[in-house]
Amino acid sequence: MHPIFQLPNGIKFVHKQVDSPISHIGVLVNAGTRDEEEKDVGLAHFVEHTLFKGTEKRDARQIFRYIENLGGDMNASTSKEETYLHASFLTPDLKKITELLSDIFFNATFPEKELEKEKTIIIEEINYYKDTPTELIFDDFETLIFDQHPLGRNILGTKKGVKQLTRNHILNFIKNNYSADNVVISFVGATPLNRVKEIVSHYFGNVNLPENQRVRTPFQQYHPQTVKKNKNNSQAHLVMGNIAYSIQDDKKNHLLLLSNLLGGQGSNTRLNMEIREKRGWAYSVESFYTPLSDSGLFTIYLGCDHSMVNKSIEVIHKEFKKLREKKLGEMQLHYAKKQFLGQLAISNEQKINEMLALGRSALFFDEIETLEEAIQAFEAITADQLLDVANEILLPDNFSYLSYQKD
Repeated sequence: MHPIFQLPNGIKFVHKQVDSPISHIGVLVNAGTRDEEEKDVGLAHFVEHTLFKGTEKRDARQIFRYIENLGGDMNASTSKEETYLHASFLTPDLKKITELLSDIFFNATFPEKELEKEKTIIIEEINYYKDTPTELIFDDFETLIFDQHPLGRNILGTKKGVKQLTRNHILNFIKNNYSADNVVISFVGATPLNRVKEIVSHYFGNVNLPENQRVRTPFQQYHPQTVKKNKNNSQAHLVMGNIAYSIQDDKKNHLLLLSNLLGGQGSNTRLNMEIREKRGWAYSVESFYTPLSDSGLFTIYLGCDHSMVNKSIEVIHKEFKKLREKKLGEMQLHYAKKQFLGQLAISNEQKINEMLALGRSALFFDEIETLEEAIQAFEAITADQLLDVANEILLPDNFSYLSYQKD
């Protein structure tokens, strides 16, 4: 297990030493779209954008010029439950980059002029998504499946909503959500633990953050729904899905493996072979599993000709039925694990992904698995366990369906 350390003010810190000239450090906050007020949809994402727009000693241009002059790269993202700020840089510049991230995180001033410019940028981002059905349909599907719950809120918000957001909205959101026990600093690089801990403690450990008083409402009222939206796209788009296990559930790994077998990254997945390769009905068919803190979502995406949607759904249901009724054979299970674990190891070779994964684990768990421990956990999965999960999750009557199709 990778140990999780705690800074003097309560912020968590996780470190992994690797032999590389490039280091990666991130600030991960357990706060996202589900933590907004209903009237402030899009606020978490707006906060992430505007953190970079100036501090007490740097304006926006100076922030980006500083890191780029060091040959580094900085980015951020927002999800339903988390906000990430992270940087990749040449290892000797750790102290400078950590100071910059600390300045942004603790001392952002959110100047009004910059806020107005950023609203325009986010509105253009919303326009982009509206013109990109492969992106938009996932947002619409989550709104459908998490009906009337904060998890169903669109991360970007709406044009009208973004326009009404103010500096006070930002400050209140940070006050209510950026508490010490909701923040993790994650580092992957060549610098030894004691030196990284010293630098991180200096820049992040001495600032007091408010106590966490937030209460998240769990999602419990799932009702399967089927919605067809008339869209004049050249291709039909479908997302179908079911509520699944939370990140804390022991069956999480089982569903990750099952999802990868059905429609993961490989070209030899069951759905890709049956729908695309065997029949030529679709350009893209993929499955996804997203575990959340107290819920989860399993989905399948299909992009195909409008006339092939229903036939493709029938094939998907047949593949579900096979997995519910027949255990994987010994060799099938072996190769399913081999493929998934190879993908996991390749992803970890991209150290920025490993840094974010370590940080995210620290947000939710007291200990963090090493790659070797994760491999052991997946190797221990049995065919009986996968059969049980298939019979809990892959039930067509429990699925919701959203399609963009021509009438």
